[in-house]
Amino acid sequence: VLLPLLVLVLLVWVQPSLGRESAAAKFRRQHLDAGNSSINSNYCNLMMKRRKMTHGRCKPVNTFIHESLEDVKAICSEKNITCKNGQPNCHQSNSTMNITDCRQTGGSKYPNCAYKTSQKQKYIIVACEGTPSVPVHFDGSAVLPTPPSPSPSPPRPRPRRHKHQGNSSI
Repeated sequence: VLLPLLVLVLLVWVQPSLGRESAAAKFRRQHLDAGNSSINSNYCNLMMKRRKMTHGRCKPVNTFIHESLEDVKAICSEKNITCKNGQPNCHQSNSTMNITDCRQTGGSKYPNCAYKTSQKQKYIIVACEGTPSVPVHFDGSAVLPTPPSPSPSPPRPRPRRHKHQGNSSI
């Protein structure tokens, strides 16, 4: 009697997550295209459709990373920096990576989404979660590495002003 009840409880608990894409899987689908060096002007138009980012609407901006999953996962072991949304779980690559930026062109509208393709070498910033820590969000890219946050410096002593008490002759 208890076993069927336990199975039913487990099914109700597990069922909502079935078929739902994890944040890590969504990151891989939307941002990873390892080893692709054949980038042409139609790349974004093809990839945005292929990776289901033009279903129901045109995703305005997306970046594809042309590095191995292991190299991108390794970014999660870099020091934490603050994400654009204020969360402290972002990390920046310690070297530039080969990326392609896709930007929706001004005149395109769903369902005819059109994109401008720009290939670049930049540092990338990703948000990471979980144990082990894996990328779950592409936060941005930078031409130069983000400088470390300055550590607070001790206050400088104010210079003392001496009062002169008239002219004294020696």
